[in-house]
Amino acid sequence: SAKDMKHRLGFLLQKSDSCDYGSSQSKKEKISASQRLSQEEVRKWADSLENLIHHERGLAAFRAFLKSEYSEENIEFWVSCEDYKKTKSPAKLSPKARKIYDEFISVQATKEVNLDSCTREKTSHNMLEPTLSCFDEAQRKIFTLMEKDSYRRFLKSPYYLDLVSPPGAGCGPENCKRNHTHTLDCNSNIISQCA
Repeated sequence: SAKDMKHRLGFLLQKSDSCDYGSSQSKKEKISASQRLSQEEVRKWADSLENLIHHERGLAAFRAFLKSEYSEENIEFWVSCEDYKKTKSPAKLSPKARKIYDEFISVQATKEVNLDSCTREKTSHNMLEPTLSCFDEAQRKIFTLMEKDSYRRFLKSPYYLDLVSPPGAGCGPENCKRNHTHTLDCNSNIISQCA
């Protein structure tokens, strides 16, 4: 298919780019240059959950963190609501709304989010005639829940701390190897999420 072909071409182009530069030294320079560029952005993630989840790599890092806590349904619901609000065709509103409702809000939802009964009931009622704003209250509640709970833990986690501090910072001789390995693992997880 065209999508597969595009993916293969992109992969080959990336591969040939890295071959042009030759040494692994230039690859390391590229990686550290991108990390230097993003340090300011990464620090902004600590200002607000909004800054974090509106940044592509921030969203990927937060999602990876939530997966580690088995609570990624919250961010998945929030992202689905954001996508839903961009729906242009009125004919697509109802099926998209139903899919989100069935996946995250209904009693038998596979990825049920934690909503109070009043919000759940109101959202159920909104399903009778779905509009672009039918999930707004539920989305707001989940955002607030993440902001007060998992976002604060994320800022103290290696998923954030390893990105915000340069490699090797605060590394004592006794734990340097362990910290460095953990940094690489977290960064590779996050980068693979973004790719």
